[in-house]
Amino acid sequence: MAESLRMQSVQSPIIPIVGELIRSNPGTISLGQGVAYYGPPPEAAGAIETFLADPENHKYKLVQGIPELLNTIQAKLQTENDISIEGSRIVVTAGANMGFVNAVLAVTDPGDEIIIQLPYYFNHEMAIVIADCKAVCVPTDDDYQLQLDSITAAITDRTRAIVTISPNNPTGSVYRESDLRQVNELCRQKGIYHISDEAYEYFTYNGVEHFSPGSIEGGAEHTISLFSLSKAYGFASWRIGWMVIPEHLYMPIRKIQDTILICPPVISQWAAVGAMRAGAGYCRQKLRMTTEVREIFLNELSSIRDLVTVPRADGAFYFLLRVHTDLDSMKLVKRLIEEHKVAVVPGTTFGMEDRCYLRVAYGALQKETAAEGIGRLVCGLKKIL
Repeated sequence: MAESLRMQSVQSPIIPIVGELIRSNPGTISLGQGVAYYGPPPEAAGAIETFLADPENHKYKLVQGIPELLNTIQAKLQTENDISIEGSRIVVTAGANMGFVNAVLAVTDPGDEIIIQLPYYFNHEMAIVIADCKAVCVPTDDDYQLQLDSITAAITDRTRAIVTISPNNPTGSVYRESDLRQVNELCRQKGIYHISDEAYEYFTYNGVEHFSPGSIEGGAEHTISLFSLSKAYGFASWRIGWMVIPEHLYMPIRKIQDTILICPPVISQWAAVGAMRAGAGYCRQKLRMTTEVREIFLNELSSIRDLVTVPRADGAFYFLLRVHTDLDSMKLVKRLIEEHKVAVVPGTTFGMEDRCYLRVAYGALQKETAAEGIGRLVCGLKKIL
């Protein structure tokens, strides 16, 4: 028996592959997976008591999420993102990845096209292929910023959406508000959707501010905004995110979510209510150490400017390094793990096939471990290259 041809064309997730290499080389420090170093605020655990107090919470709940969380999200969107839900709906999802899958299935038919930026977030590209659609990759510039002319040129009569991720995974770039507004307007003019992934909204540096395209006046009909608690609230394993969608997509997305999930995990939703009561201040307080770790990484990487280029990265917790070598990036990753006990992610998994790229993540580690890890990476690159 054979697997489907469609699934054969989907790339294998890289994180488990790198994870197995790490397990095979004990003592390796991972600069690979993108997670926060901290867990949820205490208010998350406190809210679980509310969940446990009501036996009805052990039954299925609304497909779109419990009212308590929906109301909390609505208030957050209005206060922090300037997003009104007039003409829109909120749907709680099992993380932003599920929100993206929901969106792709709701707006496409087999053979349709979705424009994504290169380098892309690998799970986005995988989801598009799983939906039997085509991911049209548009290169970004040398600082990984959007190229509006290239995006416009890539639109065809099969294009159904343009995807932006800001702050960006895997590059750490934060897209300019003016560019995001132009993409959103382009989508309005062409009658296609703007899917805006904002999972890293709180992770910005150097005074750079995050902008939500969902706040654009008149954009509700064609804008799909994706958010997540996984990063900012240390909620990765709890699997809670949400979508802000046009009203007319509410029924198809409910059909999709009811089929795949029935409802988001109710215990996680209650924990999310508690976490969001702690508010953005919790996330910003934790960001202080991430900012310090970021500076350690930048200082270390500055010592090997002849070996790597570090494009500007004012957001998320990633650097996508351009490595000055003809070595295959996955082979380089294996050598770094086996010979120098430090793990990063190869650029090929983000669609970067032309040169050697490495994604370095700095959000998961305490300062001492982070300093040791980046030191090993710098030393390893000096020796290998």
